Amino acid sequence: MSHPEFDILFAGGGTTACVVAGRLAAYDPSLRILILEAGQHTLNKPIHVQTYQFPFNQAPTSTTVTFNIGNPSPRLNGRAPIVPCGRCVGGGSCDSDNETIMGYTRAPASDYDDWGANGWESENLIPLMKKLETYQVKRDLSTHGYDGPIKVSSGGCKIDICDEFIQVGTTYRKRQYADDTNDLETCNTYSPWRKYIDGTTGKRSDAAHHYIYNQAHNQNLQVWDGKRVKRIIFEDKRAVGVEFVSDPVSCPDADQSLSIVRASKLIIVSAGIFCSPTILERSGIGAEAVLKRCGIERVVNLPGVGENYRGRPDHNITFAPYLAADEVVTMDAFWCGESIVQESLAQWNSSGKSLIAQKLYLSGFDSKIKWRPDDEELKATNPVFQPRWKEFFQDRPDKAVAIFAPLAGPSDIVPLDFGYKKTREVFRRMASYRGEVTAGHPDFPEGSAAACREASGPVDLNAPDIVYTAEDDEAINHFHRDIVQTAWHSLGTCAMKSETDQGVVDARLNVYGVSNLKVADMSISPLNVGTNTYSTALLIGERAAMIIAEDLCAALLSDLRRGAVIGLRNNE
Repeated sequence: MSHPEFDILFAGGGTTACVVAGRLAAYDPSLRILILEAGQHTLNKPIHVQTYQFPFNQAPTSTTVTFNIGNPSPRLNGRAPIVPCGRCVGGGSCDSDNETIMGYTRAPASDYDDWGANGWESENLIPLMKKLETYQVKRDLSTHGYDGPIKVSSGGCKIDICDEFIQVGTTYRKRQYADDTNDLETCNTYSPWRKYIDGTTGKRSDAAHHYIYNQAHNQNLQVWDGKRVKRIIFEDKRAVGVEFVSDPVSCPDADQSLSIVRASKLIIVSAGIFCSPTILERSGIGAEAVLKRCGIERVVNLPGVGENYRGRPDHNITFAPYLAADEVVTMDAFWCGESIVQESLAQWNSSGKSLIAQKLYLSGFDSKIKWRPDDEELKATNPVFQPRWKEFFQDRPDKAVAIFAPLAGPSDIVPLDFGYKKTREVFRRMASYRGEVTAGHPDFPEGSAAACREASGPVDLNAPDIVYTAEDDEAINHFHRDIVQTAWHSLGTCAMKSETDQGVVDARLNVYGVSNLKVADMSISPLNVGTNTYSTALLIGERAAMIIAEDLCAALLSDLRRGAVIGLRNNE
């Protein structure tokens, strides 16, 4: 089946695709733009706009998330890693990490300078960071924006546990406090954790609603949900269209026959870190051996497709539950009865405030520290971390080793193990502390001083730290390998690097070896970033929109010049 031709096609409708398409449609409403998304629409659906409902998107039966299952690994005690990715209009911004926890974080500016890509230096990106946000927390901060589509606030309800975490954290180990640690350089400092939540409405601030659905009046901007792109169609290595089918999950009863839609100006693959390289490979762009093994005719031998994920690990995250005093407000009540849910919904509908604008299982995720070890802590870490510290962190004080909150999110097993000990010391000094939920902690040897138990209250602020034996350390390491999970921050599978360095796209996002084809999503990131990746996905979208607008203007100018020359010759 054939369809009308569009100017620009998007293969995938996640966070970055929504940003690019929305910006281009606003820039030139006459552009005929089509987004093909395998998942379903998210417009005003409570499961997407009410942040407390996040865990329902992550349920095993969810149709809004794809669970990518890896191979069992001895480093995970034989477990197979599972990496969830959004599969709905808006992608991860609508159902996962903004994604899981709505956590507003930005990478240090130097992370983008490390990419080494022309035009992607932090001095060029900071204006775009400001352009995309409305920072509702405090006015007149030089690194924040105040007129963008994405709202950043303190959320709809503050839980007192966050104040305890900051109070103890700034006293224990004597670290500093700052109201804003997302100024692109401040690190190793306690602060409130702002959220991608509209402070007025209490709704999730996602890319679909704030770049696409708010332009429903523009009939030239179309989103076809439930459509899975199979491959790109080429004519003489020029991308001219895509082949797609109805997605069997989103549209189980739909006809599965192939359809084709063509694009006159550009095709943008924006299907995420797993699907973007897969679409390229199915289209004949990839490592020759892979294409041959799959019986796919080669268009371009591009060995870097799908490869940069190796050695660029996702951020890792662990949860260790603690008991709190009975009078402390947490999100547990939402699991225990319908009445508080209905009361909170009524308040949220009225004012945008209440626990509805919180995260259902993260009671206190209102504070954090972008953590770096001090000299004493560094000595206490496992020696295997020392080379990495000296290579990457030691002389770069803006680089965080981990983010600690009433959860932990380091990027390697050694900081995870050490972070468990450090955050436990903070928690056991907090006023609301009443012990550990034993089943959610390491199985320490019988008689260990580190054994978990209930408590009648916190220890003294100046109490000695728990002393862990080698057997205790082994129990912590084993525990983390049993439970550690992805933080939904994968990247790099269509890396923006030189072709000789296994790159897939250049600095203007053009796929090597073909024309009229770009990639724009987290798969282009050549290196890891020290942040929840929603902020980077938005930023990539803003930069990609600028690049494409420039290309379109250049093409128009070229056509005008060509037309002027032809006109002159016709008049000769």
